[in-house]
Amino acid sequence: MIADRAVIEVFAGNGGHGCLSFRREKYIPKGGPDGGDGGDGGDVIVFADPNVQTLLDFRTQHHWRATNGRPGQGSSCTGAHGEDIEIGLPLGTIVTDDEAGEVICDLTELGRRVVIASGGKGGFGNEHFKSSTNQAPREVTQGEPGEMSRLRLDLKLIADIGLVGLPNAGKSTLLAAVSQATPKIADYPFTTLTPQLGIADLPGHRRLVIADIPGLIEGASQGHGLGHDFLRHIERTRLLVHVVDLDPLDKSDPGENYRAIRQELFDYSPVLAERDEVIALNKTDLLSEDDWDTAVEMFRTSARLAPEEQPVLVSAATGRGMSELLERCWRLLEEVGERKDQRGWSAPGSAR
Repeated sequence: MIADRAVIEVFAGNGGHGCLSFRREKYIPKGGPDGGDGGDGGDVIVFADPNVQTLLDFRTQHHWRATNGRPGQGSSCTGAHGEDIEIGLPLGTIVTDDEAGEVICDLTELGRRVVIASGGKGGFGNEHFKSSTNQAPREVTQGEPGEMSRLRLDLKLIADIGLVGLPNAGKSTLLAAVSQATPKIADYPFTTLTPQLGIADLPGHRRLVIADIPGLIEGASQGHGLGHDFLRHIERTRLLVHVVDLDPLDKSDPGENYRAIRQELFDYSPVLAERDEVIALNKTDLLSEDDWDTAVEMFRTSARLAPEEQPVLVSAATGRGMSELLERCWRLLEEVGERKDQRGWSAPGSAR
């Protein structure tokens, strides 16, 4: 299961207090001030951790604390700094200040580290205030409190390919056919209730990260069903594979079903609707080969496809057309990358 939302509270460490001390040694009656400064409190740091895939742990552990700085001591000893706490988050996590609603960081790069709560500065000991005119200061300062914040964590999957389509179109079966992922598969709609990730290996040490987005329904862009929860995951994918059932159980028109999902994508985000797409006409094993050409032409007419849009005939159940589909996706992703590079922008999420 992919847990993709959580709220946590983070507390940076407080700074240690400065020390009030005077040197006291035998035969040194006026040793002068030697109170050391307090140590700084620890910071709270977040980073994109490749070993963390979900936000599930953050639904049970809500409080994260760095340690406080130690107070200063005599003999000009500075207190130890508090230890930072580092929080590993899944790649693609957006960290937002829950109260102000401001985005603090967007972890789209592995290893990126961001301080989200700074530890308090340590206070000054009385040695800090000595001078030629103030040789016995009794002044010290207290350590500053560390920052604290309530954070909202939102995970948006980063993948090369996002599988979209109506419930029961065969997306989970397709993901299982091309990767080692084991999504739930059954002969009824809405078997996939959370996004699933899989990695497809291609010849030549190539690989594609594929996200199976749970089935969308009409009205998803208005929040019907679990539309908004799933549509936001598609935003981070570089390419869409629209899986269409050529032989729906309800005998609906595959072309109209395709246009319905396209409309939901456009209503949610026109930019998302313009993303490059490959159409995979699935469940060809339920039709005889003699009917394939007719079914494709009927779909093209009903879906109002442009002449250059060429669907790929596949059968996720038998594996037919899987290699052709993946190679088509690879070539298109290379073209997408070239276009983005020319615009000075590098798309995130590439597994290459």
